[in-house]
Amino acid sequence: MQVGVAYSEAGQQIWLNIEVPDDSTAREAIERSGILKSFPAIDLETQKVGVFGKLIKPDAALKPGDRVEIYRAITCDPQTVPRRDGAGEDDE
Repeated sequence: MQVGVAYSEAGQQIWLNIEVPDDSTAREAIERSGILKSFPAIDLETQKVGVFGKLIKPDAALKPGDRVEIYRAITCDPQTVPRRDGAGEDDE
């Protein structure tokens, strides 16, 4: 069956369509994709994995057409992100 594997980090994104056996898990698809070699910082023991935006366990079975997504921690620079404390906003 065909599935996708997607990952992105600052300035770089990858989305691969690969063929996997019908009984494959998300972890197996990630390993088969070769993405772990391209992004050695990926740690499947700590990073979350999902299919179409819904969190799953890495050992969850896949269906044809699934897009496996490897999520990374969101980081932001407080110097560049505007505050959202509501200061200066009108409720009217």
